[in-house]
Amino acid sequence: MNDLTTTDSPLDAWRAATPARIALGRAGSGMPTREVLRFGWAHAMARDAIHAALDVQALAATLHAQGWNSMQVRSRAGDRATFLRRPDLGRQLAPEDSARLRAMGGGPKDVCIVIGDGLSSLAIERHAAPLLAELRPKLPAALSLTPLATASQARVALADEIAEDLGARLSIILIGERPGLSSPDSLGIYITHAPRRGRHDAERNCISNIRPEGLGYAPAALRLAWLVREALRRGLTGVELKDESHLALVDDNGSL
Repeated sequence: MNDLTTTDSPLDAWRAATPARIALGRAGSGMPTREVLRFGWAHAMARDAIHAALDVQALAATLHAQGWNSMQVRSRAGDRATFLRRPDLGRQLAPEDSARLRAMGGGPKDVCIVIGDGLSSLAIERHAAPLLAELRPKLPAALSLTPLATASQARVALADEIAEDLGARLSIILIGERPGLSSPDSLGIYITHAPRRGRHDAERNCISNIRPEGLGYAPAALRLAWLVREALRRGLTGVELKDESHLALVDDNGSL
């Protein structure tokens, strides 16, 4: 299309400051062809992120190389289609996995970390391992951890059941967030003290939009480490625990 037929928005300069769909301009009574194509591409990326399966074996290999002791579990949603239609099943651990976790024993632990595919396996594939690499040196050395659980067809509350079965005082789930048209790979983290079946979202703390274009790995790991420390010290999470990590003192290595 000839540039003379396109009327650009006077707000074009704002577009450089955000990936949001603003100041799109117009061509006659419609949008410019480039914007129609960009919208189609963004929509396709979001759909692919929702439907794509997580490569659990590749993730397990990466975690093993970082020194994490990991295992695999599944929700009661047997496949992706069921997971999308039945959110309730994504919040419940498969019975055979629940029995296996309860039989593991090993005594109570401080923290259970879960990696769940959620609504964007792309977010997990891109960001889970780099974030955990940043997190590990920031956690207290005396902190006891359960084996890290990689969960398929997972919703946030699935971490409550996993941590309860493993006897952990605190659950952390890294999960793929609902894709947007500018962020198909956004990673979220939810932290819950005294995790058990029936917990609700007001009892959790959340860190969202973790990706290089949003909240970077290092600041996200520092915020998470602060919440872990304070949740265990105060015995609570959720609306009663405000994130004040920006007030914490850090050493030269970026640790609390």
